[in-house]
Amino acid sequence: MKRIKLILVSLLCMMTLSGFAQEKPVNQAALDNIHARKSVRSYTDENVTPEQVETLLRAAMAAPSGMNAQPWRFVVVREQEVKNKLAGGFNKMIAKAPVVIVVCGKTTNKTGGQNGNWTADCAVAAENLLLAAEALGLGAVWTACYPYEDRMKPTIEALGLPDEVKPLCIIPVGHPAGKDKPKDKWNPENIHYDKW
Repeated sequence: MKRIKLILVSLLCMMTLSGFAQEKPVNQAALDNIHARKSVRSYTDENVTPEQVETLLRAAMAAPSGMNAQPWRFVVVREQEVKNKLAGGFNKMIAKAPVVIVVCGKTTNKTGGQNGNWTADCAVAAENLLLAAEALGLGAVWTACYPYEDRMKPTIEALGLPDEVKPLCIIPVGHPAGKDKPKDKWNPENIHYDKW
């Protein structure tokens, strides 16, 4: 009986250890979603639900952040008058989207000094949001705001942003009205190994 117990314990240990030695399986769905992401600029009239918006924002806030500062701030806009102001003269698709998410950054740190990472941190948060939109079957597009004063100033005014918060980009979100396709941006010539 002791011998059978010893064999069973040995087999269990081997099975457990072999599980640790196996490579983690590739999450192909995640990779497919990254490669399927596209810029969608026209939308149907179908609503984007509050639950979908929360999913987008949760994904955005899962982004990495330098020194864990998490400077991102988000303004969700549904009111047509505000969307019209954000669209201004530079981007009409903002006014036509069911919902617009303005990705902003707090430019100061906890001690009141300048946060030099706010643009990078907010950019990765915006990319997470765009990938989440793709995963939900929604369409979205990055619309640059920072560093263009002619875009930043009306956005700051329309949203009533405080002095230490700047808009990085405006992301219109909706259900795609067309058949947009992702662009293949793979270019091995842009890659260098070990040195330039």
